[in-house]
Amino acid sequence: MKKLVYGAALALAVALSGTAFAQQKESLAHMNHVLKSWNDTPDKMGLLETAEAEAAVAMKHIDLAMAKPGDLASIKLHLAHVVNALDPSVIAKGPGLGYGLKKAAAGVAAHIGFAAKAGDASENVKLHAAHVSASAGNVAHWAGEAVTMAEGAKGQSSAASALAEAKKVRSMLVRIVEGFDANKDGAVGWQEGEGGLAQARQHMGFMAKGEADS
Repeated sequence: MKKLVYGAALALAVALSGTAFAQQKESLAHMNHVLKSWNDTPDKMGLLETAEAEAAVAMKHIDLAMAKPGDLASIKLHLAHVVNALDPSVIAKGPGLGYGLKKAAAGVAAHIGFAAKAGDASENVKLHAAHVSASAGNVAHWAGEAVTMAEGAKGQSSAASALAEAKKVRSMLVRIVEGFDANKDGAVGWQEGEGGLAQARQHMGFMAKGEADS
């Protein structure tokens, strides 16, 4: 999964070297909020990078939760860490960045929407903004579901039942990172119910390349 997300990030970095970004049009400024920097994220990272980083923390800790299948306390501890990475308004303390995957993904959807609505937005931006927005919206929704599932898993009274619920949380996190083939056509698209972080990153890359080539 990391190769999928960060391989796309590398390709996007190449696209961002285009001169179009130096023009700082309104639409491109909002793209930069998604891709490069936003003012309230940790270290002012881009919103998409923030979402990816929080997802990586959540994945690490769901795997740690499942690493000791007979240890209920360990399972619950790491499920709490998963929740912290997804939504620190639910559990404030933990190994996450303090921003939350859910909030970051919602920010991606919002700012790419601003880019599409800007008066100088190109057809390229408008096209791919719809794709990115759908995928980011999926991620924000799934993150909320994962929080609910993790909280339910934390409430289990036996290690076996907590582990069974933790496995469901992990499946949701995989969906968040990789997307989900909802219509079972053998491919994961950007559409509502399908696109995840990988698809948001992919279509931001298409958008950036289109602007650099224009």
